[in-house]
Amino acid sequence: MKKTLLLFLLAAASLSAAGFQKIFDGKTLNGWKLVGGKGPGYIVEKGIIVCPADGGGNLFTEKEYANFVLRFEFKMEPGTNNGIGIRAPYEGDAAYKGMEIQILDHDNERYKGKIRDVQKHGSIYDVIAAKDGALKPVGQWNKEEIIADGRKIKVTLNGIVIVDANLDTVTDPAVLKKHPGLARTTGHIGFLGHGTRVEFRNLKVKELK
Repeated sequence: MKKTLLLFLLAAASLSAAGFQKIFDGKTLNGWKLVGGKGPGYIVEKGIIVCPADGGGNLFTEKEYANFVLRFEFKMEPGTNNGIGIRAPYEGDAAYKGMEIQILDHDNERYKGKIRDVQKHGSIYDVIAAKDGALKPVGQWNKEEIIADGRKIKVTLNGIVIVDANLDTVTDPAVLKKHPGLARTTGHIGFLGHGTRVEFRNLKVKELK
């Protein structure tokens, strides 16, 4: 017991020293707010946040974040469709009023020939396409990091950079009108569920100046 406690304290100290803070306590959804929930919304199972197939909606952090590094792990099932909302408000569609980093099993048969590159996993949804080829097979845990630093958005999946974008390069008036959230400087982090199961764990954030 003493050894386990010591290891836990050392791990916590290391996490804190790196500037990261856990945003999920592993037991409850304290600190989170469900908006537009469906069915059971999101649940906690054995230290994991789960969006069940009959649930979903938007699960946002109560706290707002401006510039940050978000690290997490996720596991998909066939056909998974979810997303990570960043700098998002509670109201409206987070993919447009904020930004959405896509979580998608885009190689699944249900999506073939039906989605564009800017809708594939890791993309800034409907704005900037991510590089393909970094996702692990369905059923395995993936590690992802999202950095939002001013106008720069960087997404790293399983150690591979799949998005490294400057939002100032988005100049198409039609895109900017459709995505007013590209101009936001702060907002909530959240999961944007679409009625398919996906699991999340080891969620931590480091705020940047």
